Amino acid sequence: MLANVRIVLVNPTHPGNIGAAARAMKVMCLERLVLVQPRLFPSAEATALASGADDLLARARVCDTLDAAIDSCGLVIGASARVRNLRWPKIDVRDAAAMVAHRPEADVAFVFGREHSGLTNDELERCHYLMNIPANPGYSSLNLAAAVQVVAYELMMTQAGSQVTGETTGEDLATATELNNFYDHLHRVVLDIGFLDPDSPRQLMRRLKLLFNRARPDRTEINILRGILTAVEGVNRARGSGGV
Repeated sequence: MLANVRIVLVNPTHPGNIGAAARAMKVMCLERLVLVQPRLFPSAEATALASGADDLLARARVCDTLDAAIDSCGLVIGASARVRNLRWPKIDVRDAAAMVAHRPEADVAFVFGREHSGLTNDELERCHYLMNIPANPGYSSLNLAAAVQVVAYELMMTQAGSQVTGETTGEDLATATELNNFYDHLHRVVLDIGFLDPDSPRQLMRRLKLLFNRARPDRTEINILRGILTAVEGVNRARGSGGV
């Protein structure tokens, strides 16, 4: 089951954390490591800290963007210890692991941010859920590799098949790329019809992304939504050219 899970490290600063994360993954049967703009990789320090998991480092995929790292994923879970202003759907690490066990057919990405600042709000917009690892409220910041270890352990423990009710629609969930294409389409339409003021966008698109991420649309539903948007574009063009 864990072959569908990838661990994504965004802009890791210290190569030792990359190696230690690879070691944590291999111990718990995770094999897919993806790095987004690592500061230094490959690195002898990463290989040393991997302690025998250097095969994971050799196979690690390095990407220029987070979008490329999560391109085919039907479920994207972002890890963050920071409180956010907007209401991202939140789950703890155990529920996240159970959710993955319930959908073994979907590619899943667990996304971890920078050691000192975590994930940006823009990066979290790519995630369906914001995951938290319960910890001491007065000192809740885990080392990057330690956080990967906790997640990997929970995934290993739930691989027999914990169930989360109401998660499946019977259809393949839309991938991260399909959702991003839909968001681009939606952004164009709300601009064209004047619903979004480009000089004062506020939080509209962010809230719309949160809404659809929370809904977890499948591919058929995304195609329906994009069909509606295309129809709206057609009506708008007809009106602009003097049609009905």
